[in-house]
Amino acid sequence: MEQNLISIKDQIVLAITQYGGKILLAIVVFMIGRMIISRINKVISDRMTSSHVDRDVQPFVKSLITVGLNIMLLLSCAGILGIQTTSFVAILGAAGLAVGLALQGSLANFAGGVLLLVFKPFRVGDLINAQGFTGTVEAIRIFDTVLVTVDNKTITLPNGPLSTGPITNISAKGDIRVDMVFAAGSQNGVDKIRASIEKVIAACPYATKTKHDVLVTKLTENAIHFDVRVWTKAETFWETYYYVHEHISKQFANDKVEPPLFRYTIHQG
Repeated sequence: MEQNLISIKDQIVLAITQYGGKILLAIVVFMIGRMIISRINKVISDRMTSSHVDRDVQPFVKSLITVGLNIMLLLSCAGILGIQTTSFVAILGAAGLAVGLALQGSLANFAGGVLLLVFKPFRVGDLINAQGFTGTVEAIRIFDTVLVTVDNKTITLPNGPLSTGPITNISAKGDIRVDMVFAAGSQNGVDKIRASIEKVIAACPYATKTKHDVLVTKLTENAIHFDVRVWTKAETFWETYYYVHEHISKQFANDKVEPPLFRYTIHQG
């Protein structure tokens, strides 16, 4: 029993003697390597920003570089520990194949990210509608795209379905039309109602100088209905919408524009 314990102790001491230095060196190299990778990422990020590299491409490139440098660091540490790098690469290749088969969706998302960067249906900062969500594009990453909604929620969309599905780029043309419907009593007359609406549009700080429309769309016995179309920048869509609604109500009151008259029919039994 004592001989077995002595033998085990000898083996532990021998292992520490043979591999302790290598393990310590590998840990030191790994820690220093991580700091160097972090520094390289910062330098690359600053260089891309100063060189005005497309904002859509920057997160994608940084992610690829980080993955590549980390793989190189792991191979270096494996070499220090005495692991044959050729065998290590073969193992990584086999593992990568197995993981790739298991994660086909992730590979599709990666390919989708490449397609989005190549064909650019939208850019960082654009307001888009896709996969049932509307928001401003915050980042296009390797596997997903991040949107921020108008109520400041973060939505993460996988790039695979995003690249193959319909995308509405609201910001693409710069200006966007805000469509609204208003009604007032027919006793006011078309010209009076239209003039009141046009005052609000002229005073709206978000409206562009593009021609706006105030169109009669429906005449009923007690009301005149208008389609009101105001052009604005994509980023001020909701500001325009709420401004016009609020101030038309006030303007109608100032101009004595009466609401539709509701008539009730009394049925006698």
